[in-house]
Amino acid sequence: MRISFTKMHGCGNDYIYLDCRQTGLPEHVADWSVKLSRRHFSVGADGIICICPPSTPGADATMRMFNADGSEGKMCGNGVRCVAEFLYTHGAEKDSLEIDTLAGRKTLRRLGEGQWQAEMGCFSAMAADLPAVGVGEGPLVHMTVEAAGRSWDAAGVSMGNPHCVVEWPDENLPTGMDLAAIGPDFEKNKLFPEGVNTEFIYVRDATHLKMRVWERGSGETMACGTGACASVSAMVLRGVCPRDVPVEVELLGGKLNITVRSDDHVLLSGPAETAFTGEVEVD
Repeated sequence: MRISFTKMHGCGNDYIYLDCRQTGLPEHVADWSVKLSRRHFSVGADGIICICPPSTPGADATMRMFNADGSEGKMCGNGVRCVAEFLYTHGAEKDSLEIDTLAGRKTLRRLGEGQWQAEMGCFSAMAADLPAVGVGEGPLVHMTVEAAGRSWDAAGVSMGNPHCVVEWPDENLPTGMDLAAIGPDFEKNKLFPEGVNTEFIYVRDATHLKMRVWERGSGETMACGTGACASVSAMVLRGVCPRDVPVEVELLGGKLNITVRSDDHVLLSGPAETAFTGEVEVD
């Protein structure tokens, strides 16, 4: 079977996008995600995102995302911006789009050429929302995580998917082999029964963070939109970052701007770009 795809990315967080608005979610998409995400051996990506028919009245489409290991994620901030850009250039040329996700309906607003702002909903630092166990009810502004042979002072934040945010003492954030040595111990930690995304951040100042991420189901990625939102939200709770002011988050693949509003709603702004289109054979 041969399928057509569009390769898109937000700050290097890249997915294979399938237009499923007429056909619905493919039966074997999880298996395809494992096969096609292999870098150097196939298309290469952080996973597959399917653009499906809307799930709620008035929505423009539904986003379903599958990680490189075949697991399904509930939300991807970079991915949902790319879905909006795809829709805008493929029959839904509107400056405001409504996209259903497993983490709820998201409103996307076009800011300019290839630039979108996503209303990400409210963050939560309560243990039940991540979920996290054995750390109290929350807010999880400071929780102790035993991983990679030491204790870490972390914050737990849900953006519709779970995040563990760790402040790093200097700009030399772990990446590559260094990140791979500690990331899995967080991802599969007993505190997080459904796994967790982990962000390591350095605070340059109140409105500038530097971040590296180990994503649940994908490993290290160039960027993570929900991770950037969780990191700024955690620093707001710790009194480091202000509310109602854009905070710039520097990632391996570029920069995102996050605003945590006074009502705990989070706005995510950044690029959404098409890399190429193609066809590939799948079983």
